Amino acid sequence: MNVYAHLEGCDGTFYHFGSQSEGTTTPGLLSDTDMLFTENHFNIMYSIADWKQEKLNLLMVRDADTPPQHYLLQVFRKYLPLPATCMDHPDFVTDSQGRIFLSNMAVVKRFAANYGDAHLRRGPSNSNREDTDIVAAVQCKTLPPEIMSWFTKMGQAYWPSQETFEAAKKCVCFLVPDGYHGSVNKNIEWRITPNLIERLLMFSLNIVQIKCLVVLKILKKQEFVKYIHHENCKFTSFHCKTALFSTLERTPPTVWTKCRLKECITECLQTILGFLNQGNCPHFIVEGVDLFDGKLCCECQMSLELAIHGMIQDDMHVLFHLQSDDLGQRLIDFPHEMQPYHGDDVNAGICGKLAKDMFTEYLRTCTSVSHRLCNNDEAELRISLNNEITELENLANNDSARQYHENFIRFLKKYQMSIKASTIMSHCIQSGQPDPQDIWLLYGESLNTDVASSKLKLASMLYCRGELMRAASVLHEVEFDLDDSVQPLCGCHKAYLEKNSQRYSVNTLYRMTVISN
Repeated sequence: MNVYAHLEGCDGTFYHFGSQSEGTTTPGLLSDTDMLFTENHFNIMYSIADWKQEKLNLLMVRDADTPPQHYLLQVFRKYLPLPATCMDHPDFVTDSQGRIFLSNMAVVKRFAANYGDAHLRRGPSNSNREDTDIVAAVQCKTLPPEIMSWFTKMGQAYWPSQETFEAAKKCVCFLVPDGYHGSVNKNIEWRITPNLIERLLMFSLNIVQIKCLVVLKILKKQEFVKYIHHENCKFTSFHCKTALFSTLERTPPTVWTKCRLKECITECLQTILGFLNQGNCPHFIVEGVDLFDGKLCCECQMSLELAIHGMIQDDMHVLFHLQSDDLGQRLIDFPHEMQPYHGDDVNAGICGKLAKDMFTEYLRTCTSVSHRLCNNDEAELRISLNNEITELENLANNDSARQYHENFIRFLKKYQMSIKASTIMSHCIQSGQPDPQDIWLLYGESLNTDVASSKLKLASMLYCRGELMRAASVLHEVEFDLDDSVQPLCGCHKAYLEKNSQRYSVNTLYRMTVISN
């Protein structure tokens, strides 16, 4: 998505967050896909010294009555480091002092215009799919004080490690368009979120700690919900994550072993009990934030506190009744650790799903790039393809490109070269011109996008030129490659892996073939 955005001329970055990217979910939890997109043309200033010419400069402002974790973004001029005085944009609003701020509703309006009737809004998230949350955000240049204070309170805590702390200091944070629920300035407030720091902390967990969090989420979904009676109240997965972080901070590493999993879960529930008893769930990173505020009323807190206390007093027998992912039965069969049935099959199946999902995303992006060029005439198309192939080469040679970036860039470059070869040969066949000298080199470099699609294009071209024996030879080669390990995927019609997908791994993406119209 970042490569596609770059080719589209969009100066922004996509991130994946949440349980799917962290590996802290199960099929039974039905987790959403959480994405964040930040546009780089904003210059977020913590002080006027951060001002930049010809940028949309926004100063992070807090007043005495601004809620914790929230800021207002005051608009500054593009050519002078002074506050803007002209309301020259529909997304600008003024306060009682005449200051001009960027409304957080600008994001909502943009998504609503793009998605139409399919637009779904959930907090700061906007989407057109029930299983996907997309948050548009702006990136802070520096970490604000309420996050920096976290780095000074480490003390003698057991967790996180000093190495993790040092890595966290290099992370940036974001401002998301989400006003405080009871604020008069709700539509111009932006909430700080240290997503990258939280993800760094999650990636430092061992498998027992991950299992512990997964069980907390299942308890939340199946049991905790029974004791929350108000429609607008909820105990969230983020509350579970916060409880785990706080427990890790005060618990020796020797506790977190697979034979003591139930004890670890109990420790986390004790932490939640402490939060409920004091009526406050402090954010693990951002100072001065109560995560129960606006999420869980006092009555529901008391009800949940009694329920969790009862679970602990009952020696956590509630775990044996958990139905999600057959967890209760697994604990009965394997009381000392949660092992899945037929573990090898489950792991192989996950690898197959990862392979299919990754290749589907590759194909979707390639198709989007191709469709964007379809309205061009032949000459414009060849110029556009040449420009994009050159741009892809520049991206691949960028020192900051990560390995998966490079892998996709190579894939997309071959895909574009395949289109270029087909375009050139179509013109030659239609006009009766001879083959260009470099056409076979171009075809050769583009044949291995996948098992069949580019080779089928080559066979079609040879057939149209009357070279039937060569066309048959290519088709025989394709037929030989289409064994039982190859699965079809289509960008226009849904095509899923068969139930025996456990045979496929992320390292065999090239064994999938693209069906395109």
